[in-house]
Amino acid sequence: MNTKDVMKRLMAYVKPYRMLLVGALLCAIVYVVMSLLSPVLIGQAVDGIIGPGNVDFAQIGRVALELAVVLLAGGFFQWLMTLFTNKVCYRTVKDLRTQVFSRIQHVPLKFIDQNAHGNIINRIVNDVDSVSDGLLQGFTQLFTGVITILGTLGFMVSINPWIALVVVALTPVSLIIATLIARGTHKTFMKQSQIQGELGGHVEEMLGGQKVVKLFGHEQASEAKLDEINQRLYTWGYKAQIYPAFTNPLTRFVNGLVYAAVGVAGALTAVQGRLTIGQLSCFLSYANQYTKPFNEVTGIMAQLQTAMAAARRLITLIDEPMEQEPQNPKHLPEGKTAIAFRDVSFHYLPERPLIEHFNLDVQPGQRIAIVGPTGCGKTTLINLLMRFYDVVDGSITVGGVDIRNVPRDELRGRFGMVLQETWLTQATVAENIGYGKPGATREEIIAAAKAAHADSFIRRLPEGYDTVITENGGNLSQGQKQLLCIARVMLMDPPMLILDEATSNIDTMTELRVQKAFAAMVKGRTSFVVAHRLSTIKESDRILVMNQGHVVETGTHEELLAKGGFYAKLYRSQFEAQEQQAV
Repeated sequence: MNTKDVMKRLMAYVKPYRMLLVGALLCAIVYVVMSLLSPVLIGQAVDGIIGPGNVDFAQIGRVALELAVVLLAGGFFQWLMTLFTNKVCYRTVKDLRTQVFSRIQHVPLKFIDQNAHGNIINRIVNDVDSVSDGLLQGFTQLFTGVITILGTLGFMVSINPWIALVVVALTPVSLIIATLIARGTHKTFMKQSQIQGELGGHVEEMLGGQKVVKLFGHEQASEAKLDEINQRLYTWGYKAQIYPAFTNPLTRFVNGLVYAAVGVAGALTAVQGRLTIGQLSCFLSYANQYTKPFNEVTGIMAQLQTAMAAARRLITLIDEPMEQEPQNPKHLPEGKTAIAFRDVSFHYLPERPLIEHFNLDVQPGQRIAIVGPTGCGKTTLINLLMRFYDVVDGSITVGGVDIRNVPRDELRGRFGMVLQETWLTQATVAENIGYGKPGATREEIIAAAKAAHADSFIRRLPEGYDTVITENGGNLSQGQKQLLCIARVMLMDPPMLILDEATSNIDTMTELRVQKAFAAMVKGRTSFVVAHRLSTIKESDRILVMNQGHVVETGTHEELLAKGGFYAKLYRSQFEAQEQQAV
């Protein structure tokens, strides 16, 4: 995407606030006109000083009063212009940030998994701020700069067109310098922005896993990686800034030549009597004002380049394809429904097949347990069932309806999920439990907590159900966080359940109580239980034993033990490990 396309897309976000821009433009015109009147009035005051003892004080007094009015009016309209441009910029970036975050909510899970979270955060926070700064500076310089150039040029032509021609003839040199440097540094600003995202990703990752980092003594390794990223950021940041740094001195040198040429030409014209001293003073002031916008634009060149690189990254994210909903959606039947996997194949990477030709029939109300070694495809089956990922080949049906033809919200609304990785938002305990059922009453929330055996520890918290949970549940134990997640699903009361290592972080005594709660909750409901602890799935109607993406055994707990196959080996190994731990 080239710079022109980026600007076009960016201006689409500005368009709703065009009336504010018009107001800013009008204020800029008045402000610049007031600024351009000042040299005229000062020139008139100079011409009022005719000679020693011959001063027109009446003229000077009148000019002083007019000058005061002009300066006050200019200051007011400059403030008003700044107010309007600020409103435009901050409303634009608010809309931009909202759309970026909304797009993240609707992109396939694959995008989230394949991109560092810190990089995504950097786009939402830092990149949007960079665009905001660039827009603010851009609009301010655009309005005041263009009007100043046109206004001063008009006044200079009215005073002496030949001297004005000298100014115009030398101006393109500044523009050529700025353009060449901008083109040459665009790549460096893009690289700088990319590395900033990488740095944010590393910091976010290390903060999230600080306990593990300290446990294994990897502080120095973490710092070394940060130093490596920081060094690359320094290198590219230096390259991005060093070349634009030459722009301002070079343009100022050119503008100095312009000012000197005007001074010499004006002095010669004044000596010939074709220009008054006041007019010469006025002309020199206009020449300075004329070149000022070029200096300012080149001075913020680095900031504008950073803003364009950030805007490109944001637009790239906004253009990420969203989860596609079916064109002609079908709806799931009411009541209990059967689930069927038909010749399902799936891979995250084409060169690494994970699930191949998988078949499974689940009757309504059945409790299905899925076990197997790590990486065998247990959690992947759940991801496919929930359409976090779509199958590569084959189909999954619920109630005879291919889930690819069902709106995702409707499909996911039929399932309640408790995952191994707990997630809690920064809110009260009651609000976290109620997350699964908006509008739930306090009585319903408490009942769900009691069913999940979470009520007792909640009441021991400082504010009970009104205790605010810190970010990611930092003030709770892993077991407590898991109990709250279970209570959330208890409150939801879904027709189908998915439990992915749902009790992995709960102590043995609590697990026994929660298992009883689960037994009551899954009764009559179709449920899938992914488990490593085989002792927790003995009561399952059917156990699927998976290995390398295939179901290698199926049956009840007793049937599989009697076979003496893969499941029996897994069970015995866990039983022996537990016995050794007990000893």
